[in-house]
Amino acid sequence: MRRQATYRRVAVLIGFRGAFTLIEVLIVVVVMGIIAAVVMPRIKSTSDDAKHSTLEHNMAVLRSQIELYYFAHNNQYPQIIDNDLPQLTNPTNVRGQIGPGGPEFPLGPYVVGGLPPNPFDNSRKVSPVAQPGMKPVAPVGTLGGWQYDSTTGNIWPNHADYYR
Repeated sequence: MRRQATYRRVAVLIGFRGAFTLIEVLIVVVVMGIIAAVVMPRIKSTSDDAKHSTLEHNMAVLRSQIELYYFAHNNQYPQIIDNDLPQLTNPTNVRGQIGPGGPEFPLGPYVVGGLPPNPFDNSRKVSPVAQPGMKPVAPVGTLGGWQYDSTTGNIWPNHADYYR
């Protein structure tokens, strides 16, 4: 009992209080809100920059591998099959037929582990361009992923954010 009384006297002497007031809590919440309002747009901007960088990298990888396929397959580009480019991700022969590998299917795979996803929608699907031979100006269909022109070997993102 005597000890508690001593602690109380010391607490009163140094100005110790047991809890925060409502005003103090509100001030802290307002300051945290202001900090969040300043920082969040910068975080979002960094996230968008990362998506664009990833997109550019993935397009460069796909375009270079499509060109390798083209030169190894007698100037023929891979074709879209079931919203995919399986000729890039599987062993093929010179005619572009997919097989198990080995001496009869010595070419590829050009992309291991599947096509890279479009970072805006994480889709790996491939849709044909609306007008072959022309650069797309808008996404096609609702699959997302990529737009591919099998007449030129060009590939683009199939997402509205890319065309803004």
